[in-house]
Amino acid sequence: MGFEPWFWPEFFSALNETLYMVSVGLIISVLIGLPIGIIVVITRENGILENKIIFNILNVIINIFRSIPFIILLVAITPFTRFVVGSSIGTTAAIVPLVLYTAFYIGRLVENSLLEVDSGTIELAESMGATPWQIIWKFLLPEALGSLVLAITIATIGLIGASAMSGAVGGGGIGDLAITYGYNQFKTNIMIITVVTLIVMVQVIQSLGNVISKKIRRK
Repeated sequence: MGFEPWFWPEFFSALNETLYMVSVGLIISVLIGLPIGIIVVITRENGILENKIIFNILNVIINIFRSIPFIILLVAITPFTRFVVGSSIGTTAAIVPLVLYTAFYIGRLVENSLLEVDSGTIELAESMGATPWQIIWKFLLPEALGSLVLAITIATIGLIGASAMSGAVGGGGIGDLAITYGYNQFKTNIMIITVVTLIVMVQVIQSLGNVISKKIRRK
């Protein structure tokens, strides 16, 4: 399976763009999604800071963003993307829809992880006179840490898939390489190597997440 001389520089440039989109997008998404997930848990019925209004609003927003396919979201928020970064094309521009797509997904995953924590742990913390802030940071999050690692691992894999789709509208990265050369120019070898690269990335991230989560759970 031979490749033309220009391919490898293009490939590594595309790989670098994908890593940039995924890493920056993930960091921002976690910074947004983690608080959202926490708020949804503590404001739900019988939560430590029950507030039906806040819970219902966030719950609806999460459901809305989770129900929109990424490729549609990518196009639909083009004016917002242009407003935020000054352009709707390119790797940096692709991060905006990636964050909106992933942050609320992480929020739901965080919610599920926190709900797995034994209610007895929360009751114990309350009986000790812990404040809501102390319950969150000293009891809730530490108890759910192993599950949270797996949740972020799942979100990262979803982010990789979404970053590949951004190539369809000039977002750059591995997806753009696959579409421009593999699909449009019928270069099967390029299509194969881009797919294999994405598979390897997913396998590495999933394995790493499993190992870290297992070590945390054993402590």
